[in-house]
Amino acid sequence: MIKYLLTFSIPICFVLQSYGQQVQISKEELIALTPEWKGERFPDGRPKVPDGIIRRMKAVSVEEAWATMSNAGYRYQIAEGWETINPDSVLVGRAVTTTFMPGRPDVWKAIDSLGKKEGRRAQNVWAVEMLVKGDVYVADQFGAKRNGPTIGDNVGNAIFSKTGNGIVYDGALRDVEGLKEIGGFTSYYTSYDPSFHNPGGGQNRDLTTMIVGINKPTRIRTVTVMPGDVVLGKMGVVVFIPPHLAERVVTTSEIVRLRDMFGHQRIKEGIYTAGQIDTRWSDEIEKDFSKWLNDHIDELPVAKEQIQEYLKERTW
Repeated sequence: MIKYLLTFSIPICFVLQSYGQQVQISKEELIALTPEWKGERFPDGRPKVPDGIIRRMKAVSVEEAWATMSNAGYRYQIAEGWETINPDSVLVGRAVTTTFMPGRPDVWKAIDSLGKKEGRRAQNVWAVEMLVKGDVYVADQFGAKRNGPTIGDNVGNAIFSKTGNGIVYDGALRDVEGLKEIGGFTSYYTSYDPSFHNPGGGQNRDLTTMIVGINKPTRIRTVTVMPGDVVLGKMGVVVFIPPHLAERVVTTSEIVRLRDMFGHQRIKEGIYTAGQIDTRWSDEIEKDFSKWLNDHIDELPVAKEQIQEYLKERTW
């Protein structure tokens, strides 16, 4: 019997020791789960959409992003139903994902003890400590409210100082008044509660959350969110754009805006009717648009390179 118990204990210990690594996804697994991304990555394997694309994404409308993603087969990338901080601002950045589950004392204790061996502190800041400039902290807190908040004004300030950004957080925040004082902390969250997450250990009966995933696929409302997704929050909704579609979304949006500018101008000039512009354009109008682009290339609010690329693709 003793021999049997010793033999049985080996895989159990191995599982517990390896779980500390499993909370945070491995570089190899993350690369394997994001095969469509061919560009630069962070050292941990997270896709790194270029800063220029991130900046240009701010001007993209929700409708434009939805249309491009839907045409590519990504039809469930929009999450609604949020409370907001700085609702008139735009949230844009690269997702760092975190997943929490309802606390269970034995599992919480196993996860926490392994985290301590790795030098980690309270579970609610494990992912926060990994954030860098331009990130957006995206957390599935399963809507937890009473005794559930893992973010108040202290953690919020830490997030903002590291990222210059806000959060997407499916759970309750505390210290919302303090969070609103952080300039630029544009955030989307589910609810408010004055209680706080208790990091004190598995014996506390009020323990409600435990971390189970960092930079793994997570769920926000009905959206599967991947680390490195480009987060676009505006108009009270959040769009999660797969990294390999980010440039396409931006470029398509910019061309749509230019077509709108051209159409409005030509209607005002009396050259075309609203009916002609508000439908599929004739070859004549398309040629006129290309000429208009070329004539005004230095004046338009879109990068010259994008306009030149668009014109290069036109054949008349």
